[in-house]
Amino acid sequence: MGLFDAFKKKGIMLGAPMAGECVPLKNVNDPTFSEEILGKGIAIVPAEGKVYAPADGEISTVFPTGHALGLTTEDGIELLIHIGLDTVQLNGQHFTIKTEAGKKVKKGDLLVEADLEKIKEAGYDVITPMIVCNTTDFASVEGKTGIAVKPGDDCLEIKK
Repeated sequence: MGLFDAFKKKGIMLGAPMAGECVPLKNVNDPTFSEEILGKGIAIVPAEGKVYAPADGEISTVFPTGHALGLTTEDGIELLIHIGLDTVQLNGQHFTIKTEAGKKVKKGDLLVEADLEKIKEAGYDVITPMIVCNTTDFASVEGKTGIAVKPGDDCLEIKK
């Protein structure tokens, strides 16, 4: 087995963006995510509302409403983290943005704080998909699901 084979077997591990339960995208009650229209990934049923960088990289987009953000990792993985479903309709209520587009971040940096209780009270599902938007650039994108995670715990493996 050559060096290349060893490298090929080990994928890039991304951390959980939030504490909670890591679940398959098919559990998300929105076909855009559950049918992997935007790409493969995982979702977190959050235990708390702090969203952290799952890897080192650069913030590509922060929606002004705070409900979603894009991050491009140093490995070129384009991630979308979407806090809750249809939460864009809250117009930024209950979201506090802690980063900005163009900012370099390290794994574990706080990106957004969401008041999950208030979001639920407003009638929204707080499940949080983390999608690899450029899934087709990689050989595989596989989630480690059905596990409880803390921010930064391995939850998504990507192979080139």
